[in-house]
Amino acid sequence: MSESAQERPRLFVLDTNVLMHDPSALFRFKEHDIFLPMVVLEELDKGKKGMSEVARNVRQTSRFLDELISHVSQHAISQGIPLNTLQLNGVVENLTGHLFVQTKPVDMALPSSLPGNTPDNNILAMALSLQTEHPDKRVILVSKDINLRIKATVLGIRAEDYSNDKVLEDVNLLYNGFHRLPDDFWELHTKELESWQEEGRTFYRVSGPDTEAWYPSQCLYVPGEGGFQAIVREKKADEGVIIELAEDYSNPKHAVWGITARNQEQNFALNMLLDPELDFVSLLGTAGTGKTLLTLAAGLVQTLDLNLYREIIMTRVTVPVGEDIGFLPGTEEEKMTPWMGALMDNLEVLTQTEGGEWGRAATEDLLRSRIRIHSLNFMRGRTFLNKFIILDEAQNLTPKQMKTLITRAGPGTKIVCLGNVAQIDTPYLTETTSGLTYAVDRFKDWPHSGHITLQRGERSRLADFASENL
Repeated sequence: MSESAQERPRLFVLDTNVLMHDPSALFRFKEHDIFLPMVVLEELDKGKKGMSEVARNVRQTSRFLDELISHVSQHAISQGIPLNTLQLNGVVENLTGHLFVQTKPVDMALPSSLPGNTPDNNILAMALSLQTEHPDKRVILVSKDINLRIKATVLGIRAEDYSNDKVLEDVNLLYNGFHRLPDDFWELHTKELESWQEEGRTFYRVSGPDTEAWYPSQCLYVPGEGGFQAIVREKKADEGVIIELAEDYSNPKHAVWGITARNQEQNFALNMLLDPELDFVSLLGTAGTGKTLLTLAAGLVQTLDLNLYREIIMTRVTVPVGEDIGFLPGTEEEKMTPWMGALMDNLEVLTQTEGGEWGRAATEDLLRSRIRIHSLNFMRGRTFLNKFIILDEAQNLTPKQMKTLITRAGPGTKIVCLGNVAQIDTPYLTETTSGLTYAVDRFKDWPHSGHITLQRGERSRLADFASENL
């Protein structure tokens, strides 16, 4: 594209799904103008009913538009409504663009290859008309619909995905929670090293230029037989970094509800899950890496043995992988039971006692009396006190849903988010826009949170082979 084209002011035509996904998209284009075709307003009106996240976003978009339009005249609407009239938290910085709404019929006919009066075709016709009407501007269609973007490109309309909600440009840049130290780490830091013990725990104070890139609760390790595993506990600019040797949960003597760590990442995960100072822990990993089993074992120990929490609450997003099985009868917990197969499978592993059938039945009854299953649909407005909350399949949450859930936590509550960003079932969510990616990135600098990406599958050789080759 020529340099003159790049310098032209931009006019963004928004598709309906952009506003359904993020109502604040109206205010994300800073100095650029945006245009709303009338068909977008009609589609928003059709999607406003219900209690779904999409319906809530539509209603919020309508409130924004109503507030923008209610204080201007008809003439001002045709000339463009200044978007900086609404003061939103952190959104209106350098906001000088205008909102234009379609006020006259489209006078551009689509090619015969695009027959029919569909909403998408109306948006394309509007974009073509704007290109002719405003040759001094770069008209860009913004849509999360891949097929619409393809059709727009074929017609010569520049089309882009809505990327303002991306946490990272590439999911490979996501913080993984651990850092490998050089083999000669101890030799390099012998002079400035300080060590001590408190209540059987070993601490080191380390300083040096390489410590500046460390994050709170980051897992550090030196591989090999003479290596070690540690976790960053405190980081101060003038006093260096305090690290603590990690507990070895691979030793059967330190088993957690009969479960031992089978690899280094699992050991780090158990250290964070059992740390009462960490209020938020996120575990990423492919199928079979042990996310749910480790979390459930740590939750049971802290709930039943240590009495740190009153009960375990487990929830997940109810997004089906295949066809929906339809209406489910019963109470909230009974409706959620089919979605909680992972919980039942892991409870079966954790209740393999030596007391025979009666012993297993008694153990299962005890565990289920302290485990509650809740739906995310009823979380808004609640406050959880002294609860151990497990959010499974968290990659299917939007950033807004993730914020809604985490802000439910009251004093003494710990939230653990589990997921695999490579398996997202929610429409319009990607690895870089998932609520789980959002939470991992935003919490990495907070001292009371921890994150680890589990690397190795431990389910079975069949599951490991399938994860790597299918």
